[in-house]
Amino acid sequence: MDKTAFRSYLQGRNFPEERIDQFVASVKDFEEFLRQSGKFIPPESATVEDFWAYSATLIQNQLNTFDNYYALALYARLMKNNPLFVAAVEPIDGAEALDNLYNKVGALVGEQRRDEIFQGIQLPVLGTPSALKPRITQAMLERLESNLDPETCRQLLAPSLRDLPDEGYLPERQKFLECKDLDEFLVRKGDDFIAELEAIQRENRLYFTQEITDEVIAFVQAHPEIRQGVRQGNIIYEAKIPYMTKEYLAESDPQMRRYYACHCMWVREAIRAGDVQVSPTFCQCSAGFHKKYWEMVFGQPLQADVLETVLQGDMWCKFAIHLPDNVL
Repeated sequence: MDKTAFRSYLQGRNFPEERIDQFVASVKDFEEFLRQSGKFIPPESATVEDFWAYSATLIQNQLNTFDNYYALALYARLMKNNPLFVAAVEPIDGAEALDNLYNKVGALVGEQRRDEIFQGIQLPVLGTPSALKPRITQAMLERLESNLDPETCRQLLAPSLRDLPDEGYLPERQKFLECKDLDEFLVRKGDDFIAELEAIQRENRLYFTQEITDEVIAFVQAHPEIRQGVRQGNIIYEAKIPYMTKEYLAESDPQMRRYYACHCMWVREAIRAGDVQVSPTFCQCSAGFHKKYWEMVFGQPLQADVLETVLQGDMWCKFAIHLPDNVL
């Protein structure tokens, strides 16, 4: 591995030295795993299959920590091994969701009642392959919906099950305050998004986990619900950019298009496999993810509704964000 380049990269991202040492050691351990597996290659040349074999070893040795996966993801990004980067991000992307749901149910109905509802369901460990996650999600949603009323289920999921620190939204709040009204902000929001995608394309980087092409940018430009959100009265209609837009646009099979559209690591593999049916109620979490952005922009709680979702057969996920009168 290129320890010097990795250290410099992490220092440039303002990681403390102690954590840098840990990240370098994590990648070094992966390199040793490859050597012991008979692959005398540097980590930057590792395959997706190598990663998942290593992940199984991490789980077996109880070393499946967030930072061990994060270190590999950052090293893969630095070395432009995009398949390895996407694989290393997969276990930690939204990994907190079901644990947060479990804890929220306990806070709402009490831990004893919570344990009765979820009896026999084992929460997955960090690093569980995504193909195994939907069945657990399905089981938890079935238990929720059979033991709690629909409105309570919605309230549990509506704030989002993700850990979303407020600080990340503060620049967007400042942009809003600089605009004369919401409509001006929406135009600026869309322009900034397109500029971001164009910069990512020029620099041959990934937008989260996906490649940006001319076709992807044209698709976003053509769909204002994705580009910036569309205001109609006191509602903003917003849709998710597909998780893998390039593949989504090239795909003709509706099932696979829904698979490429879905961002949720807890359900998306079920769309491709077709082996389990996760309740669309779970998509309230995704609505909450979008709602959080607007709550931080406006500085107050909001309501969001799920309008369309790939879990109920739609070709994308679309939400309605209800606006307070004082921002119009």
